[in-house]
Formats: sequence, C-alpha cells, structure tokens
Amino acid sequence: MTTSTNAIEFTVHDAFDPKKYEPFILGQVQWVRRPGDGNRPDLAAGFWHVTPEEAPEPFDLLIEADETIHIIEGHLHIEVTGGESFDLRPGSAASFNKGARTRWTVVETTTEFFVYS
Repeated sequence: MTTSTNAIEFTVHDAFDPKKYEPFILGQVQWVRRPGDGNRPDLAAGFWHVTPEEAPEPFDLLIEADETIHIIEGHLHIEVTGGESFDLRPGSAASFNKGARTRWTVVETTTEFFVYS
C-alpha cells in the first residue's frame, strides 16, 4: 500500500490481497482507506469477505453511513425494509443511504468492495 499523508493531497493505493485481511464485525476486511484517514472521518473503503459459515442466518443491518458496494465474487441477498430486495452477484453494485434498514443473507462466500461516505 502507498499513502500520502498530506490532508489536502491524501491518496491511497492498494491491491486486493486476502493475506491482508483482519477481523471485522462479521467476516474479515482489508482496509484500503480506514475511517479518519486523510482527516476524513466519514470516508472509508475496503474489501469485505464473508462466508455462509460466518453468517449462517440472515442478519439485520442498519446502514450507519452512506454505503456503496460492488460484488467481486459470491452472492448476497439484501432486502431493504419497506423497499426492494436485491440478489447481488459478481459485477453487481448497490448503494444505500444512511439510516436504511436492511436484512442480509450470505448465499455464497462473498468478497465485496465497499465505500462508506
């Protein structure tokens, strides 16, 4: 990973590498940009990896920041309370507003790229 720490010119570059995973609330994460990097507390990005064994049952998730995801591999089913439901597979993307109430099902082992803003 390369990083410039000047707050005005903050940039970060990293490649997807499962060896860089670390524990997350559920599954594992490889941070590309951690919350607070570059003096931007509301902006973060990374790769999230989760297996059906780690999430054997659907789980409810309150979206705590605007979040956009892109599925690299796997299959997630996401239901938005009072709205639509989505089957996300490789190449699919979705974006959720802060405060959305969702229910996630990990159908297959999944890796997604996410951005919180």
